[in-house]
Amino acid sequence: MSTIAERLEEDRTILLDGATGSELERRGVPMNSIAWSGLAVATDPDAVRRVHLDYIRAGAEIIITNTFATGRNMLRLAGEEDRTADLNRQAALLALQAREEAAEAKGQDKDGSWQVAPASVWVAGSISPMSGGLGDEAKSSAELMRSDFEEQAGLLAESGVDFLILEMIRDIDFACVALEAALNTGLPAWVGFSCKETNDGGINLAPTLNEEIPLAKGVAAVMSEGGSLAAVMHSDVDVTGPALDAVTSVWDGPTGAYPESGYFIRPNWQFVDIIPPADFTDRAVEWIGMGASAVGGCCGIGPQHILALSDRLSQAPV
Repeated sequence: MSTIAERLEEDRTILLDGATGSELERRGVPMNSIAWSGLAVATDPDAVRRVHLDYIRAGAEIIITNTFATGRNMLRLAGEEDRTADLNRQAALLALQAREEAAEAKGQDKDGSWQVAPASVWVAGSISPMSGGLGDEAKSSAELMRSDFEEQAGLLAESGVDFLILEMIRDIDFACVALEAALNTGLPAWVGFSCKETNDGGINLAPTLNEEIPLAKGVAAVMSEGGSLAAVMHSDVDVTGPALDAVTSVWDGPTGAYPESGYFIRPNWQFVDIIPPADFTDRAVEWIGMGASAVGGCCGIGPQHILALSDRLSQAPV
């Protein structure tokens, strides 16, 4: 199998998975009040593995580990700090098992409702600078959290993920320290920026921590540290196109888009006005037309959305 860096150089779209946390919630897995879906790898491992598997069978070439909320920076406030190593290793294992199971089951689809697995599937290890909730990390500092980022990046790399992906980036200092930790593993690192449209039509990193930061400024500062791909993630579908324009105004490397649909009231995702799969596909094709190399979804976006986009791409590759 080629590396993710080699795949990224190919002139065809890479299909990411959709949400893991909100999909687990949709399937009835309880969410922790602070660590959200992070504990599910221990309480409901079969459900986690199945979500990964369903995304692969829907056509996703990249599945993201359920580790958004399993860094020590998150688990500390959830009272689960001692489980940091076990939860991260288990999350990586479940994703790797799903990839293996999908490969072994190729050609065995019986009901026609899912596609077979893509030829190659890469596992991305998710790291988030969040700490206990939206904005709680601002009570600490990036430097104090450096060891947390280094620990999680190391655990995921040692567990066999193919690359690392920083998610919900909305602060320059935290992002740069987390990115340094990721790159020190020797693995490629992608960066997912979260943003919102301002009242005057600008695009800022969001939700804000210490100050309002224009998305373009944040992308330029963070990606100069060495990330491989800059994505707009965990942002509303409607803001994703303008956000991609902001990204490409300061970054000439590969870009990606995996937006959310609905909204969050901790600890549950609210499945309200979720974009239909066909409409999601139309929007994704627009983002690809803007140059996005990788597309998928975040909270609220499920396997049926990825399947619809996979079908469209298989009919008319873009």
